[in-house]
Amino acid sequence: MSEAAVPQPPEVVGPPKPGDEGSESITQPAKLLRIASMVRELLEETRQASLDEPGRVRLRQIYERAVGELAEVLSSDLREELETLAPPMSGVPTDAEIRVAQAQLVGWLEGLFHGIQAALFAQQAAARAQFEELRRRGLPAGQAPGGENAPGPDMRGQYL
Repeated sequence: MSEAAVPQPPEVVGPPKPGDEGSESITQPAKLLRIASMVRELLEETRQASLDEPGRVRLRQIYERAVGELAEVLSSDLREELETLAPPMSGVPTDAEIRVAQAQLVGWLEGLFHGIQAALFAQQAAARAQFEELRRRGLPAGQAPGGENAPGPDMRGQYL
């Protein structure tokens, strides 16, 4: 069986591992999802209302804090990518600048989520292909590909 390169999803649990600085990882997926939802809602709100100067300043502060919080849960390579796509704003941004910055951030987050989903799908397909290859090679009937501790035919359940 030829082994094709399978994209690896960003790791989505646990603290960063030593030596894994170059690999894409997300240490706090729940925090990432909360921030993404908040940024999306902020974008919708700014599309619906014109903001005065204090409102735009406050929105800039929220945006910059959200980007900072996101950076904390990302690996160094994802953090660098985020920093290039979401540079800090200065002064009092216009409504348009705020909308563009938030839309760019929402788009990046959605791309990150789609990338995770695609990599997980590819991983599942590769595992399924590997399992089918094992079956094709002719595992003895009733033997699971896990060894001695794998469940036998009577412990698999009716849905397998």
